[in-house]
Amino acid sequence: MTNTYLQPKDSNKTLTDKQQKFLDYLVETNGNPKEAAELAGYSGNHYQVVKSLKNEIIDLATDVLANSAPEAAFKLVDIMNTDAPIPQIGNKLQAAQAILDRVGVVKKERVEVDHKTNGGVFILPAKKEVTVIEGEYTEQDDNKE
Repeated sequence: MTNTYLQPKDSNKTLTDKQQKFLDYLVETNGNPKEAAELAGYSGNHYQVVKSLKNEIIDLATDVLANSAPEAAFKLVDIMNTDAPIPQIGNKLQAAQAILDRVGVVKKERVEVDHKTNGGVFILPAKKEVTVIEGEYTEQDDNKE
């Protein structure tokens, strides 16, 4: 089976056949790294394989989410348009929204700024006069008489 999720990236790292098999099996096993490592021919601790392929695994997960984004978008629309009861609708909505958020399809907030003025006046508070006399600090208000 060819991994259709992980597209070749512009990377200086060349994967061995065993590493590529691990990534392919990671897709086949629905993300189970232990099982993928065993199927690819690794023996012992699969954590070392995961550690050495960390960036490729993250790219793979990003691609999986990107491939699921259209389905998530259609699921939101289906839920919106249906009158039928949907089991676990809250969980489905949350999962669809989480996928879309992670791939960058997020709700946009728009802020309108109107900077036109009609000759308004801006009044500042009165200045305070500060005097320092031989180490003493005193404030004097200009409004005092």
